[in-house]
Amino acid sequence: MNNIALFGTSADPPTAGHQKILKWLSQNFDLVAVWAADNPFKQHQTPLAHREMMLKLLIAEIQRQNIGIYPELSSRRTLETVERAKEYWHQGEFTLVIGSDLTGGGAGNHNSGLPLLKWYRIEDLLRQVKLLVIPRPGYPIAEENLEELRRLGGQIAIASLTGSDVSSTAYRQNGDTEVLTPPVEAYIHRERLYA
Repeated sequence: MNNIALFGTSADPPTAGHQKILKWLSQNFDLVAVWAADNPFKQHQTPLAHREMMLKLLIAEIQRQNIGIYPELSSRRTLETVERAKEYWHQGEFTLVIGSDLTGGGAGNHNSGLPLLKWYRIEDLLRQVKLLVIPRPGYPIAEENLEELRRLGGQIAIASLTGSDVSSTAYRQNGDTEVLTPPVEAYIHRERLYA
């Protein structure tokens, strides 16, 4: 049975932080399935096709055979993504990779609740996948929120990796090119994105 990491991201744009996580996942899972998606809780600045292309460039630099882009998994609802993954890999065991920002207690607001509870049919989702939480600087993991997810049926692990203190938002708002890999930065300039 393949141990498959499901890594969906809005990737607006994908950063060196995403790349670091993907490298780590490729060392800990049989397969890392990646896709760009439209997040129903965010406004996206760049069309999905460009974000998908930037992810391909980001992954090409990693040079690992077990990471792939699967645009057919892209959906605004993660449950639909998981159902598609189960059709694609019948014998797969799936782990959904999320950032600690989705577990609450983030960015100075420790009363931000549990964003995952807003997801479409979250209990059905938790019954079908394990969760792997990637710690992010500025987003402490709220243990009481993890307990709430476990109460709903979630199997949760915390990655032994801390995500980088870089974000797509830093690039969009401040033009901070330090967060980008050179191929992604070149693509953005060539396509005149984020002007």
